[in-house]
Amino acid sequence: MSLRITYQPWGETLAELADAGRRAEAAGAEALWVSELHRSATGTAAALAQATETAQVGTSIMLAFTRSPMVTALEALDLDELSGGRFVLGLGSGVQRLNEDWHNARFGKPVAHLKETVRNVRHFWATTTTGATIDLPGEYEPMRIRGYERPFAPTRPDIPIYLAAMGPHMTRLAGAIGDGWISHELCSPAYLTQRVLPDLEVGLARAEGRTRANLDVVVSACCSVDSDPKVARRRTAGLVGFYASVRTYADFFEFHDLGEEQRAVIEAFRSGKGADYLADSVTDGMVDALTMSGDRDDVAARIAAYEGKADSVKLSPPTHGVAAEDTRKAQDEIISMIADLTGGTR
Repeated sequence: MSLRITYQPWGETLAELADAGRRAEAAGAEALWVSELHRSATGTAAALAQATETAQVGTSIMLAFTRSPMVTALEALDLDELSGGRFVLGLGSGVQRLNEDWHNARFGKPVAHLKETVRNVRHFWATTTTGATIDLPGEYEPMRIRGYERPFAPTRPDIPIYLAAMGPHMTRLAGAIGDGWISHELCSPAYLTQRVLPDLEVGLARAEGRTRANLDVVVSACCSVDSDPKVARRRTAGLVGFYASVRTYADFFEFHDLGEEQRAVIEAFRSGKGADYLADSVTDGMVDALTMSGDRDDVAARIAAYEGKADSVKLSPPTHGVAAEDTRKAQDEIISMIADLTGGTR
């Protein structure tokens, strides 16, 4: 299999999460990813960097606008040093409400904002040890630094930057300036080939000298493996409900002929159910279309469906509206399956 198998470990504690990362690495996962919601991306990435030896450690994703580009650049340099040159900086815009209401951060036009952020981070890396003046104009992230010289040599001056994107404009930006593209947790093979890859190609064409070989296409997939497919489906239903509650994803659900089903979830959300507790409003058809849920053969076939379309698949266990013990069982099954797929150690 040419498709890279990567994994997003889970743990009730950082120690458990780090242990899951170690086990996934031994099983053959080529990269380990961390999110930023219930934990900070940087703290979790540091725990994984110290617990592992060979797998890449990436943020999927670090919020780009809730910290300054300089802080983002410094954190990435530190994490790359801590991991021995294995760090991948995955950045995403998040949604407007999260940025402005939760973090009191400026959102603006997210494509233009993220483009300036990436420019600043890369420029800072390139000049940090020289003491050169940085004077970058910008609508969202002007950067003016004088008299600053970082006295530590970077482990690498060119840490890969991956961008999370769903809409066409952000996806094209990922193609134009990113080292990789990362999907959110729901991305079917049909959506990838019909919507995402064409937009990535548009972005690649806008940047001189860039080809598809310059971009790591990472499909994220909520995964649940169980000998009883019904059990597997119910574990991932909560995550589908979480995404379906967001009205801005309407086009995504309509693409899969699930617009009516999404509207039913939104109604349940409006009635007072929490976003993590919408599984009862999610149909099995939604789960089958948008997640990797089933017995081991079912899930292996779903992974294989991305061969030749994506470069990497990022598996993650279900966590929304699921008891910790069920997430733990799902995680153990996924790591065991990774070992079967890659020939790694169980």
